[in-house]
Amino acid sequence: MRAVQVGSFGGPEVLRLAELPDPEPGPGQVVVGMTVADVIFLDTLLRGGWGQDFFPRDLPYVPGVGGAGEVLAVGPGVDPAWTGRRVVVRTDAGYAEQIVAGVEEIAAVPDGLGDEAAAALVNDGVTALRLDRLGRPEKEEWVLVSSAAGGAGSLLVQLSVAAGARVVAAASRDDKLALARELGAEAVVDYTKPGWAERVRELTGGGVALAYEGAGGALGIAALDAVSDGGRFVTYGTADGGTAPDPDLVERRGLRVSTPLMDGPPDQATVRELLGLALDEAAQGRLRPSIGATYPLARAADAHRALAARTTVGKSLLLVGG
Repeated sequence: MRAVQVGSFGGPEVLRLAELPDPEPGPGQVVVGMTVADVIFLDTLLRGGWGQDFFPRDLPYVPGVGGAGEVLAVGPGVDPAWTGRRVVVRTDAGYAEQIVAGVEEIAAVPDGLGDEAAAALVNDGVTALRLDRLGRPEKEEWVLVSSAAGGAGSLLVQLSVAAGARVVAAASRDDKLALARELGAEAVVDYTKPGWAERVRELTGGGVALAYEGAGGALGIAALDAVSDGGRFVTYGTADGGTAPDPDLVERRGLRVSTPLMDGPPDQATVRELLGLALDEAAQGRLRPSIGATYPLARAADAHRALAARTTVGKSLLLVGG
């Protein structure tokens, strides 16, 4: 089978197409023939060697965090009825024509939902719903969503609007801001411009009650300034090492800060619950992943370059086969 491998940590050029043996399922496992692989910003960081303490990768490895496809084979102890079913899979691989996963790492794709939409929710759907539960947007309150045109950010805009909140979206270009408006944002700001956090405070009459911070680094620290005293700040951005608010400032302003990435991944039962909910909401038309770019498997490096340059509007996916 064909797969993309990282043979050494480095830039996008280390992503190389390779021929690998077809995987065989062990006890409790399945083999999924991938049609679409999810691509997230974290993939680009791990490829460069970042995060080995939290996300260890032994070289060479197949990058990715899952996607969608069809169950080709099942191992001992797995219900044979899974064979031939369309599924999403969430595991530590994905950029391959076939991957092996535990049966607990797959979920059936609802009828009426395409593989691309399903793959787009494997990670960002779970992330967005987890952040939504942490932030708990309320009716009529102002909510800031930064990186609002990204995979998780675009879903958070929709979830906040559905809760009745008033959303101000922050992103870097007019086309990204246009997408946020299309998804229901009431106001938008370009966070590449100086003083953008002050502009958010002006638009919202003193600051937002809740901010979802998906950029990290200096943009994340700036987003904190857009939150009103006593507000909530949920940060999941990974650029430039994430966002680490000053504890004294947080206490002085009475802010509630949530850092879910530092808290570690959710348990498997929570992941399955949130993934199932995301898929069902999408199948019912209540949640729409915004897919901005698709690439063939052999162009995984191009997908990484676009993510690093922040030129993609919406979700990036690899079209593998099927």
